[in-house]
Amino acid sequence: MAASVTVKEMVERLGLKVLSGEDGLNRRLTTSDLYRPGLELAGFFTYYPSERLQMLGRSELTFLSGLPVRERTERLKWLCHEDTPCFCVTRGQDAPSELHEAVQEKNIPILGTSHSTTRFSSKTTNWLEKKLAPATTMHGVFVDIYGVGVLIVGSSGIGKSETALELVKRGHRLVADDAVEIRQSDEDSLVGHAPELIRYLLEIRGLGIINVMTLFGAGAVREFKKLSMVVQLEAWQENRQYDRLGLDEERMRIIDTEVPLLTVPVRPGRNLAVIIEVAAMNFRLKKMGYHAAQSFAQQLSRSLEEVDELD
Repeated sequence: MAASVTVKEMVERLGLKVLSGEDGLNRRLTTSDLYRPGLELAGFFTYYPSERLQMLGRSELTFLSGLPVRERTERLKWLCHEDTPCFCVTRGQDAPSELHEAVQEKNIPILGTSHSTTRFSSKTTNWLEKKLAPATTMHGVFVDIYGVGVLIVGSSGIGKSETALELVKRGHRLVADDAVEIRQSDEDSLVGHAPELIRYLLEIRGLGIINVMTLFGAGAVREFKKLSMVVQLEAWQENRQYDRLGLDEERMRIIDTEVPLLTVPVRPGRNLAVIIEVAAMNFRLKKMGYHAAQSFAQQLSRSLEEVDELD
């Protein structure tokens, strides 16, 4: 099901006035694109994007006021489609009486704002893009480690929450435990946060649910964070060959974005919190241009070439 928001949500979030059609506030917006119906007011409706929020600024209202009453009434009626979410009149202007009459049949809300058309368009588009961005929910723990958003995943009982608790004690910040809501804010950018019900909570088997912010302070949590890498915890398998150099870089696809994936085997005696902490530090180094594994491989290759030359 495509993401959508109600007109009522937008009114409350952006502080808009409802000028008409209060019964239609449950109509839904499904796109962040806004539209100023200029050609349509002149009578050209061939490519009218009726599913968008329709903005009427100073130019549109001035043009309308110059039309004969019959044409003005007719064209405003044509603007009112079943899938039109709402109209918004900017700069604190009054909506034409013909528009108030036209929206009654379809029960389309007319909203008002004191902002200029450009300002309203920018503010509304930014909000809608965040609300309508592709989203998914993943099972895991999301932690901010040295500014790197690390999603820790693995089977139930593998030790994700306990590792997160140790990371918090080491000064890092919890974003979400158990369920992580992830949105694709940009083409290659994922942002994760916790569902409101379990925000700041951490479940530790044998201990129960704890509130990280209450125990460790506001500096131990954050509401959202860009997701940079995924660490997968799995039970140690004796017959499996694990990467020992770090040259083979796996990736995980989340929504439409690929992020680095690191698989960490779990067995008694391994300090997972320290390993993940170092993994985050190593990720930052790679972003800064230094890749330890590649550097080692290059030095090894040069050494072997020198040996071959001597032979």
